[in-house]
Amino acid sequence: MRRKKVMLTRIPNDSARRACLKKRRLGLMKKMSELTILYGGNTYHVIYCPDESELILWSSHNEVQQKLDEYRKTHKLDQLKKMVN
Repeated sequence: MRRKKVMLTRIPNDSARRACLKKRRLGLMKKMSELTILYGGNTYHVIYCPDESELILWSSHNEVQQKLDEYRKTHKLDQLKKMVN
């Protein structure tokens, strides 16, 4: 079975683009919540939106900041191992 190539294009309408981003962001948060429940681990994500004045954080700001600090202290090779493509 051949897979179709899906090309993403910019949504020209600003309000439609913001609505789509909001839906995707909520879907991502739901998936992260499900992963936390299923695997009993902690999940953190940071979302940057150009239209928002602040970053959107999943989990508390202090927890995310602590994890970012831990990540920055690790060796570059170890950082690459932890990254997801």
